[in-house]
Amino acid sequence: MRTEPLRIVVAEDSPTARRLLVEILRADPGLSVVGEAKDGVEAMELTQRLRPNLVTMDIQMPRMDGLEATRRIMTEVPTPVVVVSTLVERDIQTSMAALRAGALAVLQKPLGPESPDFDADSRRLRDTLKAMAEVKVVRRWPDRGTAQTAPVPRPAPRAKSLRASVVALAASTGGPAALFRLLSELPADFPAPLLVVQHIAIGFGQGLASWLATAGPLPVRVAEEGELLLPGHVYLAPDDRHLGVQDGRAQVSKAAPVNGFRPSATWLFRSVARAHGPEALAVILTGMGQDGLEGTRELREAGGRVLAQDEESSVVFGMPGVVVSAGLADEVVSLAALPSRLLLAVRADTQPG
Repeated sequence: MRTEPLRIVVAEDSPTARRLLVEILRADPGLSVVGEAKDGVEAMELTQRLRPNLVTMDIQMPRMDGLEATRRIMTEVPTPVVVVSTLVERDIQTSMAALRAGALAVLQKPLGPESPDFDADSRRLRDTLKAMAEVKVVRRWPDRGTAQTAPVPRPAPRAKSLRASVVALAASTGGPAALFRLLSELPADFPAPLLVVQHIAIGFGQGLASWLATAGPLPVRVAEEGELLLPGHVYLAPDDRHLGVQDGRAQVSKAAPVNGFRPSATWLFRSVARAHGPEALAVILTGMGQDGLEGTRELREAGGRVLAQDEESSVVFGMPGVVVSAGLADEVVSLAALPSRLLLAVRADTQPG
């Protein structure tokens, strides 16, 4: 259990906004502001010198903006970064770019004490920083094209699997950037639909879909109830709704959260397992927590296969890590190797079990 306060550097060019953020954080004895930066250059210098537990980062700043500062921090001195900016609500593309640069989360900058939501927004900010400060971050992913396999408990013997006819992906922290990179390397003729559960703040789903659609040739959309699932199309779970499959069509559900999550990776994996059996392929990407663990168990029992992103290329090895530890991953693959591995799975007639 942590006994010392979390050490935070606040990067914000507006003196008024910076003072407000510092006061919000100092209201919690578990948080300590150890440095204040008025631009990205200072944010870099303070992070290198003070080695804080976390950096809050504005986006629009002089000399070096928050996106470049985040990229530099993640390359030179990997530290959890949370973007806190007024651009979050009105510029979804910039928010997505911040996540791709390496930020763990993007939050709307709290308004002043005169706002009726000030107390709730301040608590949300402090709670998010506490959670993100505990994340073990890694340097930006190296470009490697070969699979990186890790020792995993050997699964029980089972029959050979058929060619995968559907790919179900799940991610949380670090997921948007991982998905962007993955989709940028998949071809337009990818022969199976891809269904995605990404844990993200409500209101960001459509923006995430629009941003991911710029990654490569595959169309990306928020799934709609009953729509036909087409090969080479990417379907995201809608805000606060589960995503599944029924008779080759998208199933969007308001059913109760699964272990606190809606959308839930476990819900998705259970659904594709029941609909596609041995032709189902689950992919667990970077993320916090254990969502998807029970779903992968059911998918494997149905004869499907499970790929987990490796620890080195994951921002957070929580979700893939628990699946690997439980012996449910058929393969542990680097993010760089994942596109070619997916193509092999959906194009091959058989795969070793």
